[in-house]
Amino acid sequence: MDQMEAKRRIVLVPIPAQGHVTPMLQLGKALQSKGFSITVVEGHFNQVRSSSQHFPGFHFVTIKESLSESELQRLGGIEFMINLNKTSETSFKDCIAQLLLQQGSDIACIIYDEFMYFCGAAAKEFNLPSVIFSTESATNYVSRYVLSKLNADKFSIDMEDPEMQEQVVEDFSPLRYKDLPTSGLGPLEDLFELCREVSNKRTACAAIINTVSCLESSSLSWLEQEIEIPMYPIGPLHMTASPPSSLLEDDRSCIEWLNKQKPKSVIYVSVGTVVQMETKEVLEIAWGLCNSNQPFLWVIRPGSIPGFNGIKSFPQEVSKMVSDRGYVLKRAPQIEVLGHPAVGGFWSHCGWNSILESIAEGVPMICRPFHGEQKLNAMYVESVWRIGFQVEGSKVDREEVERAVKRLMVDEEGAGMEERALVLKEKLKASVKSGGTSYNALDELVKSLKTM
Repeated sequence: MDQMEAKRRIVLVPIPAQGHVTPMLQLGKALQSKGFSITVVEGHFNQVRSSSQHFPGFHFVTIKESLSESELQRLGGIEFMINLNKTSETSFKDCIAQLLLQQGSDIACIIYDEFMYFCGAAAKEFNLPSVIFSTESATNYVSRYVLSKLNADKFSIDMEDPEMQEQVVEDFSPLRYKDLPTSGLGPLEDLFELCREVSNKRTACAAIINTVSCLESSSLSWLEQEIEIPMYPIGPLHMTASPPSSLLEDDRSCIEWLNKQKPKSVIYVSVGTVVQMETKEVLEIAWGLCNSNQPFLWVIRPGSIPGFNGIKSFPQEVSKMVSDRGYVLKRAPQIEVLGHPAVGGFWSHCGWNSILESIAEGVPMICRPFHGEQKLNAMYVESVWRIGFQVEGSKVDREEVERAVKRLMVDEEGAGMEERALVLKEKLKASVKSGGTSYNALDELVKSLKTM
């Protein structure tokens, strides 16, 4: 690669949410290793710049936020994203104009999160190539295409019919209508509007997906036919971008605790960076984990439980029991934890990053999805890959938690799930090695970016 090529700049535009920012920065690392310069365009509450020391050589640019963080709380995620896209185009165009003034013709491409679709108009205005990046599963990408073609009022009525709920989406088994990610995301009309906008590829010349062909081959085949632009499944990006970096500081004290536990004995419990839980459910989980007699490592994120301030917030009896049998912390180095020999299972909310990280380490899962794509991901874990199962219902009790932990960690059924998870682990490792599907997809993407 000559010096001119090595300086070609990629502009990355992540959505302001940690679960989306992390894989976007991992993509940046992967492209930087191929000789590209990386500029990250962020809003003031992305929480990226504070961790920029983890991404040496990246150039971070902050644009004026069109909406405040308080608006996210007021509007909810879907309406916030719709409004963000309506109000961000001008400031983003100003940003690109400034970058072009500073960098000359150095920008090779704008890669934007699929939910930041306002970037497409700016790319077109400046005659710059643009590429869509989906940080979620290919199957979730498919589901948005399906939802974009539905009528919200008719869908609401149809979903009152149990037979319709179980009906398989046309040409896309095993996806059923009840699996489409609609719950817990606000008014259907707003959700369907967002799906229509996200499904519109506009002038993008390609799409990147953080997935692996062996996990979602049918979804990827469907998308290749439907969206008619090149698809690059280059995941899992946390395996491609070496070494992976966390946006937040992890508490590594748990590794010393894990070192003292028996192999495959620990259930790791974490529900991601967004989920809110009620105190009553958390107490039931605490009792169930303790009654299972399995050691557990439990991440309880600050702010995830109203009024909860660490283990001392539990009633004294529960606090002592949890301290004796488990280890509670605010944030864990998740990839390292899942790869630890002591960890034998993962109680997860089923966000896509967590799914990929768990499969990459061969760890089977107990799925406790809360909303949206999490339920779709959980269905795949349980019914397609068969490496875990769901704990369903609006609330869980301690007996159900205890049964679930024993089913995964003790019973023969759990051993079968682990066996299948380990097979998938080897497939993922092969995919990112030279000649693997993800390795080849990244190679093809890089070649395409160099000729844009």
